[in-house]
Amino acid sequence: MTDLANPPRLQDDSEVDVLAVDALSTGTPLDHYWSRVVGAGRAHEALRADWQDHLTRAVADCGFEYVRFHGLFHDDMFVYRIDADGNEIFNFQYVDAVFDRLLGLGIRPFVEFGFSPGDLAREKNTVFWWNGHGSPPKDYDAWQRLITRTLEHWVARYGINELTHWYFEVWNEPNLDPFFRGTRSEYLQLYAVSAQAVKAVDSRLRVGGPATSNFVADQRFAGETEDVTQHIVAGPDTLDQLDWNPVWVEAFLEFAAERGLPVDFVSCHPYPTDWALDEHGRGAKLTRNSEATPSDLRKLRRLIDASAFPDAELHLTEWNSSSSSRDHTHDQLPAATFIAKAVNGGLGQVDSLAYWTFTDVFEEVGAGDELFHGGFGLITLPGVVKPTFHAYRMLHRLGDTLLGRTTFAVASRHSRSGQIAILAYHYPPEVDRSVPASFDNRQVADLTARTGSPRRLELDLTNLAPGSGVFTEILDATHGNAIEAWRRMGSPSAPTREQLDQLRMMADSTHLRTAHADRHGRLRLQQDLAPWSICLITAVANRTS
Repeated sequence: MTDLANPPRLQDDSEVDVLAVDALSTGTPLDHYWSRVVGAGRAHEALRADWQDHLTRAVADCGFEYVRFHGLFHDDMFVYRIDADGNEIFNFQYVDAVFDRLLGLGIRPFVEFGFSPGDLAREKNTVFWWNGHGSPPKDYDAWQRLITRTLEHWVARYGINELTHWYFEVWNEPNLDPFFRGTRSEYLQLYAVSAQAVKAVDSRLRVGGPATSNFVADQRFAGETEDVTQHIVAGPDTLDQLDWNPVWVEAFLEFAAERGLPVDFVSCHPYPTDWALDEHGRGAKLTRNSEATPSDLRKLRRLIDASAFPDAELHLTEWNSSSSSRDHTHDQLPAATFIAKAVNGGLGQVDSLAYWTFTDVFEEVGAGDELFHGGFGLITLPGVVKPTFHAYRMLHRLGDTLLGRTTFAVASRHSRSGQIAILAYHYPPEVDRSVPASFDNRQVADLTARTGSPRRLELDLTNLAPGSGVFTEILDATHGNAIEAWRRMGSPSAPTREQLDQLRMMADSTHLRTAHADRHGRLRLQQDLAPWSICLITAVANRTS
């Protein structure tokens, strides 16, 4: 199979993608970085039965290993308060209920320390419908005690060996005013006291940051706080001519090196957009080019390699096609194909790329007004899976050995079973952007979904088990596409229980077909792919060769 650096010469570049895979080729390790971490809204939502049901399925089908969410110390978790006599009261009952459940499901927490509890917050009710206290603590010593007591509680409950597998991230997007009503220096000091508290409990515990928002192409975040006069608002024709860079990462690494602070991992949020938060409201709300995510990951990798912390892991703890929970693109098929394309392009660069989020149980701007409201989730509130869910489910089927990749496919083998898994997709060249956001209505999302021309995938598989089955699964506009199934039933504003049962079944109904290798272990397969289709092909290598 041809490497990405030398993409295949197609018979007709507008119509045919040719793919040849030798099932017994040597290959290289394939790290499933895309399923290491997944996001969710806030800790309190994790107490809900539907949230837990959705996570159960996401772990089972998509293989997620860690989950990250906001609000660990928010008042609705009751972790910290100061009583009338000035005594600090610590209460971990709600946190225990959440973390016990996570571990019972086979997924670990990627802990985000934040935001401030109300009794420690310098300012209150700065962000989200649920009124997160996005401000520095007014007492850093008290904050350090909170971190210490929390970690000591977890050590007593789960054991230090378990905690060495966790990650501890300091805050969320402190460069944005609603999340952190303070300065960059105040965040760096917060990181210092937090990291010191973590390492004081056990030096093996992993701590990192700065968890900043998406890349920018100007100097708005060059100072202590955001300078709105430095904003560059570019149009679609000039957006990709700009030099996009991560926020605060270099300053964070330099600060840590100067102070001798630990940095076990670096985190930020590379949404491929020119805006960071709906409430932020600045920018034209455009998506960058379709290669923006792989490009950003490579830039981050180079930056860390050249820093004082070249061995630090790189975790992108939030990512999606946009940072809006009311972007109708999230519900539709192109968002799934975008995931496949971005993941393929980012292979070998980072340790995780956390999709934000696995569920539409998500209340940053309150509940969605309808079933398909453009929420981030892979799964809707009543448990209907979206095309994006299938993208991660199919990606999870890939093996641990990379046989090769092109600009339209990844081929792999499972080292234990010898099973071959190939993921191919059709991201139409007519759309040269990361899937455009669609606000207020579905007009842009629908137009994007209708864009593009069919292509043919010609597959030549060799060294398969003679006569063995080769199985093809197709996700396209009419198979496994929940929103189209909902439209076919008349777009009910409040689906009945019977309609929801039918929707769940139709959302799971991708197109399946079977072929067989010949007696020499070879199969030549042709598969027409409509725009935005994703195709999973599985087979078995001939281990007796």
